[in-house]
Amino acid sequence: MTSATSGARPGTEPAGGSRGALGHATSDGEVLDPRMSSPLRRVALVLAAATIFSSYYEADAIGPIADLLGRQRGLTQSQIGDLTAVISLPNILLAVFAGVLIDRFGPARVTLWAAAIGLIGAVLTAIGEPYALMWTGRLVFGVSEGAIFISLVAGLAQWFSRTHIALATALFLSLARVGSFTADNSPTWARSFYEGGWQPPLWLGVAITAIGLIAALSFRLLDARFPPSLARATGERIDFAAVRSFDLSYWYILGLHVLYAAVFFPFRQTFGIEYLQHVKGLSLQQAGMVNSGVFAAAVFATPCFGLLADRFGHRALLLTIGTLLLPVTFAVLTLTDLSPWVATVLMGVSFSMVPAIIWPTTTLVVEPKRLGTALGVITMLQNLALWGSNRIAGALADRAGASAAHPQGYLTMIAFFVLVSLLALASVLLLLQRERGPHGHGLENARAAALPAQGTA
Repeated sequence: MTSATSGARPGTEPAGGSRGALGHATSDGEVLDPRMSSPLRRVALVLAAATIFSSYYEADAIGPIADLLGRQRGLTQSQIGDLTAVISLPNILLAVFAGVLIDRFGPARVTLWAAAIGLIGAVLTAIGEPYALMWTGRLVFGVSEGAIFISLVAGLAQWFSRTHIALATALFLSLARVGSFTADNSPTWARSFYEGGWQPPLWLGVAITAIGLIAALSFRLLDARFPPSLARATGERIDFAAVRSFDLSYWYILGLHVLYAAVFFPFRQTFGIEYLQHVKGLSLQQAGMVNSGVFAAAVFATPCFGLLADRFGHRALLLTIGTLLLPVTFAVLTLTDLSPWVATVLMGVSFSMVPAIIWPTTTLVVEPKRLGTALGVITMLQNLALWGSNRIAGALADRAGASAAHPQGYLTMIAFFVLVSLLALASVLLLLQRERGPHGHGLENARAAALPAQGTA
């Protein structure tokens, strides 16, 4: 989503570049932020990763206690699904606004603001009674969850040049997956919390979210050591009408962002553990371990795919392969008697490949000065899809009577996820076709073009 460079349009300074307070240009015209040459960029990456780790942990906190919420509080599948769906709701309205804030005030400030809001939401969720308060806590956390991710992605684009952004983003995403893995596996390593009922695991989430706030504060203090990025220093304002001129490749990428997320996250965050318990007969601890395997695979494989994209290109092709694995995963899970670990490996490879490539790829088709807005548009539509997908999946499961006593009831929900994954595949195939034609951005090359073609949307 972001551009791998930070600052004004590449090429606005002479090749070889004159140095200034805000950076310099490389021999090929790329304007470098002074952060990119600082040895502190690795510290910034660690702090960004710690911040997103805590956000992902809290975002996934409902899945491991879904069965407890049903048994101990009598919540329906729709209510449980809504606790995850609702975190996407604020970003339907606020994502573009968050993007504007990023462009106006900088990613580090927005990250800190979002982390503080997220802690408030986590506390309200942990208090949790009545249900309306728990729902409200998830809603407040949702304000943080969307903004914090896009602000950190934008922030990394200030610290790492385009030749290193894919690997840096992949490492960042790996730590995010550690957060999801840790949450899914928490019934095992934090078993005593779960033995105390549905509420203690949520207070554990509060503690981890507080650590994320400390990391966000440190990230902001580190960022304050450097001058504002050139894009903000020029005083440019966001032109919402300019969104219409985003290149057609951007919209295909947006479609993949939205549709892929609408399948992966509702299933793995909300219904995956419960599905493995009720359909495959696993215990809570076993189901959490299998579900977390997707994120464990992503921790190690995501940087590999990021490095592969940096070195060899073929970004659209790799995205196509990764997306194709999504419907294949559901086919293996529902149509065969193979171990659930087979489906976990397939989905883990898919989840390693697609996010590792799609985020830095998006940076290559958006101008730096419109970075925040581009992030906001994608996040807005993505969260609309996440909210709707969780709601639809929960309603389908309820209507079909899905439960441990009636595992066949989950089939309609799985069919819905397969349909959406096929639509995601169609979107990425269109991207691949365009990038192999005359209007491509060099995404299939090892070093992509610096800027998108304009006026081709």
